[in-house]
Amino acid sequence: MPSALQPLLSGNLLLSALRVPDRALLEPHLELKAYRRGEVLFEAGVDVSHIAFPLGPCVAALVIGLQDGRAVETATVGHEGAIGGVVSQGLLPAFSRAVVQVPGSVMRVEAAVLQQIKQTSPGLRNLMTRYSDCLLAQVLQSVACNASHTIEARCARWLLSLQDRLGSEVLPITHEVLAELLGVQRSYLTRTLRTLQEKGLIQVRRGRIIIESRLLMEAAACECHGAVKRHFETVLGAVYNASGTLVSLRPVPADAPPMSQAV
Repeated sequence: MPSALQPLLSGNLLLSALRVPDRALLEPHLELKAYRRGEVLFEAGVDVSHIAFPLGPCVAALVIGLQDGRAVETATVGHEGAIGGVVSQGLLPAFSRAVVQVPGSVMRVEAAVLQQIKQTSPGLRNLMTRYSDCLLAQVLQSVACNASHTIEARCARWLLSLQDRLGSEVLPITHEVLAELLGVQRSYLTRTLRTLQEKGLIQVRRGRIIIESRLLMEAAACECHGAVKRHFETVLGAVYNASGTLVSLRPVPADAPPMSQAV
C-alpha cells in the first residue's frame, strides 16, 4: 500500500486497535475510496464484495426497505467499526442496504482477502468477532427501541449516537434523512424536533441539527443508547471522552482467548 495512505489508518478505531503485525498483513490490500452523502455501499440482495472501514466523520447506516416505500435504520457505523459482511464473512447476499449518511472516505478491502488474512491472524479474527458482537447488539437494541420507545426518545438516541462518532455538537443531518432512518413521516419528525428544541435540547438549522445540551439529551433518550455504549465498553474496550465522543478501542492482546459470538 502506498505510504501516503498509512496515516489515514488512524482515522478508523478498529484498524487502530490492531496490533502492528496484524495491521501489516492488512495494509497492502486496503484501498481508499471517497463517498458522497446518499451513495450506496451495497444493496440488499447483492453479494457483498468489500468490507469498508469508515474514516473520520464518515458515517453509514444499515437500512431495511419496506413494501410501503419506507426505509428504517437498524444500525449506524462510523469510525469505530466496519460495514459489509462483518458478521456473514462476506461474499453472501446482503440483507440490508448500506447508505452513506455523512460523507467522507473509507478504507476498503476485498471480503475474500480479509477472510484469508483472518485465517492466519488470530488477533484480527478475534477483534472482528468482538466487533461483530457489538454490531449485532446495536441491531438487536434497535429492534427493541423501535418497538417500545417514543419517537422523541428514539430521535434523541440517534442524535447522541451520531455525536458519539463525529465529536461535534453540529450534526450534518437533514429532516428528510432523519425521518427516513427513524421510519416516520417528515411532518411527524418536524413536530418531534420542534418539541426537543422548545425543551432546550437542540437547535434546528437548515441541513443540520445542533445539540445544545448533551446532558439533557441523554436524559431525554431511551436506555438503548447507554446499553449499546456499555456493550462496546465491555467487549471492545471502547473509551469515550468527557463530551461523549468515542475516541479509541482497546487492542486485543496477542494471547487473548478466542471469542465466540453470543447472539
